[in-house]
Amino acid sequence: MARSSRRVSLDAPRGRGGVLAPRTPQPSRDRFGRFTEWIARNMGTPAFLLGLTLFCVGWIVWNTAAPVAWRFDSQEFGFTALTLVLSLQASYAAPLILLAQNRQDDRDRVQIEQDRQRAERNLADTEYLAREIVALRMAVSDYRNDAITKDVLRAELKQLLESIGPDPDAAPPAETNRDRSS
Repeated sequence: MARSSRRVSLDAPRGRGGVLAPRTPQPSRDRFGRFTEWIARNMGTPAFLLGLTLFCVGWIVWNTAAPVAWRFDSQEFGFTALTLVLSLQASYAAPLILLAQNRQDDRDRVQIEQDRQRAERNLADTEYLAREIVALRMAVSDYRNDAITKDVLRAELKQLLESIGPDPDAAPPAETNRDRSS
């Protein structure tokens, strides 16, 4: 068997042909969910209620005023076909609305979890900042209580210079007559 002439690239995930590779459109897995939300959103609008009312009025007027040969739903039986159509619409509307509510509940759950995590981070940041402010206040109060005078500062600098030692770049001390006689 002949091997494929294509080289396997380990720096890209499988299935990717590169930037210029044609992408095949994939159907949305969530299309039905978006459809149910659209139905639920539109069923509660005044336009839907007005349209349904006009549909029912038109149905009743047609089956009452039209010639008997053109009527398809009898007034004598209480507009049975209209009742069946409205029952069918309601039987599909209720589950679609419930599906849309379930999707909204899932989104709300995710949002609540994100809000909880954000609140925890904010609380931790606030506590950190409060501790820092307390530390700064303590440091400022320490500086207020300790009055630094020139004498204290000179003594501290002298002690610091002695702890460092002699300066290697400094000139050597001048020789005296006693050092030459020896």
